[in-house]
Amino acid sequence: MATQQVICEHCDCVYQKVTLARHQKALCLRCDGVLQRYNGLSVQQRLALTVTAAVLWAFANFYPVMSISLQGLKNSATLWDSVVALSLGPITFIALVAAISMIIAPVFQLLLLTWVLSFALTGRRSPAFKLCMRWLEALRPWSMLEVCLLGAMVAVFKLAGMLDVIPGIGLFALAVLSLLLIRIAGRDVRDLWDTL
Repeated sequence: MATQQVICEHCDCVYQKVTLARHQKALCLRCDGVLQRYNGLSVQQRLALTVTAAVLWAFANFYPVMSISLQGLKNSATLWDSVVALSLGPITFIALVAAISMIIAPVFQLLLLTWVLSFALTGRRSPAFKLCMRWLEALRPWSMLEVCLLGAMVAVFKLAGMLDVIPGIGLFALAVLSLLLIRIAGRDVRDLWDTL
């Protein structure tokens, strides 16, 4: 049986994989980069969290992130509204980047994870498993929901001094979705290579 190896993504140093206990992580001896982290999630738990994240994605995209009102006038905005507003201005390219990082990349991550994990639940590799795993790795840096969440929180606090601002369902869904995506679609997804 071949030994499993892990390569440091920072300095390309090769190590033999080790079994980690809870709260442990393996570090590169050369550059101190993280090689492995303990992941206590089973395939069933990952799939359940992925389905939950997909529902939260729908809430985050179709419900208002915030509502503002001033002297009887009310307005609310969703993530889609922010992308459309950016596309109408002089920096249309930024609207495309925002749409990819806030909407498109996360939904593709969730679809790919659901596809791979639904087959993994039966102990099989999904069709196009290698391609799906490569896309999951490629999409990881493009999914920036936590940056979007931070921007929305800053906007809420800045506008609160001038207007009546009410955080919407979309903002809460975005916060929980950001945490879930970090947990289920982060580096730990590489463990599926070993599992399957």
